[in-house]
Amino acid sequence: MKTFTNKAVAKLSGAAITASALAMACPAYAFADGGVDAILPKMNEFIPMLVAFIILWVILAKFGWPLFDKILVRRETTIREALEKSEQARIESERVLEEYQEKLIEARHEAATIVSEAKQQAEAQRAAITARAQEDAEKIISKAREAMEAEKQAAIGELQASVADIAVAAMARVVKEDFSDEEHRKLIERSIEEIGSLNA
Repeated sequence: MKTFTNKAVAKLSGAAITASALAMACPAYAFADGGVDAILPKMNEFIPMLVAFIILWVILAKFGWPLFDKILVRRETTIREALEKSEQARIESERVLEEYQEKLIEARHEAATIVSEAKQQAEAQRAAITARAQEDAEKIISKAREAMEAEKQAAIGELQASVADIAVAAMARVVKEDFSDEEHRKLIERSIEEIGSLNA
């Protein structure tokens, strides 16, 4: 802060010296209208002006420049802190964005893996269900064939027993009675009709 005040005072002093040097270096301008009196103040005006200038300079150097310097330092600090915060926020946002992108890639890989596993499981379940259904169908068909065969054998056995009974009954009738050829023929035809009705 003192350095800044010293710099400001040095700049003001330098400006005053420069103005004086320009006035002395260009006497034609200084003496153009009224001679040396035109540029030199009168002593009764010069001393109060000099005292007022020194008082004003002391007041500004004591109170104005430090206040102005504090404002500049505060402003500089605020700007620096804002820049630091914005840089930290940018770094943090880049880090969060990078993490988000990594998680997004992982989520896509996991989703692809889950879909692939689901397809494989569905295919395996479909194959297992198809194989089980085919096996069950084969068992049902096999049992149905066995049942049909058993029923067929039972029917054949019953038919054979009925035919044997009819044949025995027919023989018993033939043995008990003495038939003519025509009666034999009728008896045989009747036995054949009975056998036919049993087959039906």
